[in-house]
Amino acid sequence: MMMLEAIREVLNVRLLLLAEAALPQRQFQAFRKLVLDEIGNTGLEQDLVRVVADMRQGERCGAGGHIHAGKEVPHG
Repeated sequence: MMMLEAIREVLNVRLLLLAEAALPQRQFQAFRKLVLDEIGNTGLEQDLVRVVADMRQGERCGAGGHIHAGKEVPHG
């Protein structure tokens, strides 16, 4: 999961640097806690794990989408 850790680290650094520059210290501390919770195991990281797993599953099943027999379905 090195890729996910790297993504999380980049997001943490960029978001927190921007917030620290823009917010008063008390607001920054609250924002920092929220961001770390959201980007951590209970938030974005969990979503990214699912997306990567879905992508890998799609690669195993073939690159294309659904294949149909080329026959049109009659529309009423």
